[in-house]
Order: sequence, then C-alpha cells, then structure tokens
Amino acid sequence: MALGAVLLVVPAFMGNSAIAGAFATGVRIPAVFALLVGACLIAFHFALRARVKPQQPVAPRQEPDWTSWAPPETLAALQRAIPQAGPISAFPDTGDTGAASLEAAPQRRREIAWGQKVFDDIEWRRFEAVCEKLFGQAGFETRTQSHGADGGVDIWLHSKHAQGPAAVVQCKHWSGRQVGVKEVREFLGVMTAHGLKRGTYATTSTFTADAAKFARENGINALDGARLLALVGKRSPEQQLELLQIAYEGEYWRPTCASCGTKMVEREARKTASRFWGCAQYPRCKSMLPMRSLA
Repeated sequence: MALGAVLLVVPAFMGNSAIAGAFATGVRIPAVFALLVGACLIAFHFALRARVKPQQPVAPRQEPDWTSWAPPETLAALQRAIPQAGPISAFPDTGDTGAASLEAAPQRRREIAWGQKVFDDIEWRRFEAVCEKLFGQAGFETRTQSHGADGGVDIWLHSKHAQGPAAVVQCKHWSGRQVGVKEVREFLGVMTAHGLKRGTYATTSTFTADAAKFARENGINALDGARLLALVGKRSPEQQLELLQIAYEGEYWRPTCASCGTKMVEREARKTASRFWGCAQYPRCKSMLPMRSLA
C-alpha cells in the first residue's frame, strides 16, 4: 500500500511537463494494483488472526499420592533400597507422553507389587530388561544380544568361574498367544550351535503342551508368566522393587522398534483409520506393531 501511495503522489511534484504527464499515466495502473494487493493482504492477516485461538495453558498433571493406599512396609522397603531418592510416595513418570493418545498413554497407577498386570503394562524391551536383571541378581554376568521382538537370542549368561557363556535366555513378551513347539525347537537350535546344554525360555504368556514337553526332554527351562512371577517372589523385597522400577522405567508402555532400537510412534492407517505403532525412522525403517488396547 505504501508503494502504491508513493507512485500516486510522486507525479504531483514533477510539474506539468509532457514527461510528467506521461509518467503519471504510466504509473497509475501499477499504483492502484499495489494498493489493492496491500489491502487484500491486510484483510487476510486479520482474518487469519481471528481464526487462530490462543493456546490455553495446560494444567500440570497431578500425580496420585501413593502413601494413601500403598502398604507402609512396601514404601519402607523401597526407601531402604534407594536411600538417595529421598521420601518416596510414588514411582515418578519419567516418560514423555506428549505425543501419545489416551490409548497409548495409560492414565492409571503403576503397580506397586509384582503380578501379571505388570507384564501386561510393559512393552517387550522392558520385559527383556527385567529378565536380564532377574538373572543378574542370581549371580550371572549378563550380556544382551537382542535380535528382535519375535526371534533371536536375547540374553547370554556368563559364569565367573567359566570361560564363555554358560547358558542362554530367550525372552518372548506375548499376550494372548502361546509359545509353540516351533519356537522352542528353534531355540534348541541356537543352543546346539553354540554348544550349550542349558537354556531358559522366558515368556509372559504360556507354553503349549507339546512345547512344554519338548522343553523338558531337551533340558530347556520353560518359564511362563506364572513361573516367572514365582521366581520374582523369591527375591528380597529390595530386589523385587528394583525389578519393578526397571519394568516401569521411562516410556514403559511405548514399544521399541526391533530393527532400530528406537521408540515407536503412534500412526493411523489411511484406509481403515485403525491405529498402530510405526517406527519413528520411517520411511528408512518400515517396522510396524499392532496397538494393544489398554482398557
């Protein structure tokens, strides 16, 4: 608009010569065009400001006071286990749930005692971390070599008195699906390839009858969800709480990409509008996982 005003005003100061008249005639149309464009831009600016509402400040989420319902002996044991943490009333939520939906970010209390609910809450990588710490508490030196959420050796167990791995552990975080004889047979193949006679197959689910029989016949310790919980129950209160903290560490509910090792993000299918977990490195990595309902 300023440009258009200048083009209209300047010819008035150039006198009444033929050159001034020709200049005034030549710049009249560009000047009017500039004024119209400026007016449209200003109108568009104010219309856009009227549509965009200022963001309302988000009130901080109130953490539940666990001291009102957690057993005093549990909180006391946790305080003894982690004395540097100060007074403890809850497990802090260290995960960033800003990009998660209500289905992905569970708005509920974490468990304060071990049970099947803990296995249901956490993702497969957290389950591996719990198993690694569980065997570490038994005196083994553990080394992880995860080959994905559904296959490969996960944890090597090393003894202080022997050279090389003494045993191997396969972790399988499954919900609503039993571990079959096919998976256990593949695990036996891994043991045989490394000359190992000891192996443990740990799962949050259960084993089929054939898989359990095959494991017994081939020296494989088949740990289903119930047996794992029984094993955790034999640990000291401090050790159990240490395992519980590992289970609920960080974004425990958000699955980890088996290919990249990064946390996956929530995505929506274009055709069906169904939600699923996709790798954050897409399109470089196209790994996907179904999204479990947490209701």
